[in-house]
Amino acid sequence: MHKVNKLLLATCLTASPIITHSSAQIDELLNEYQQLGATTFSSESGKTFWSHTFNSPRAPVTRACSSCHTSNLIDSGKHVRTNKAIEPLAQSVNPQRFSDTKKIRKWLKRNCKWTLGRECTAQEKGDILTYLKDL
Repeated sequence: MHKVNKLLLATCLTASPIITHSSAQIDELLNEYQQLGATTFSSESGKTFWSHTFNSPRAPVTRACSSCHTSNLIDSGKHVRTNKAIEPLAQSVNPQRFSDTKKIRKWLKRNCKWTLGRECTAQEKGDILTYLKDL
């Protein structure tokens, strides 16, 4: 039992800097989006956006972020078309998730186009990242 506690403590201590680093990446992007004209970001707006279904001009069906990533972001998701597994978005389960600004930009661009049929606005991206950061 003593070994288990040491392992758990070591895991928590090593994961903590990764989560802090990830938050710094998100904060960097939030500042960038505000410079582009976005106002105060809202976790509640991000949550609403996450579950809202959109009629994409690129797709014959409605889509939502939660269609692939699920409503519970500690769970793994699955792409609705390819059935490819998607790692959880919650940093508590997947600490590396938001550790690379370039990847965050890439996936926001790709997933917004997939879901909405267009890129998300700076406000939408900021609200989504605020929601995801607050998990």
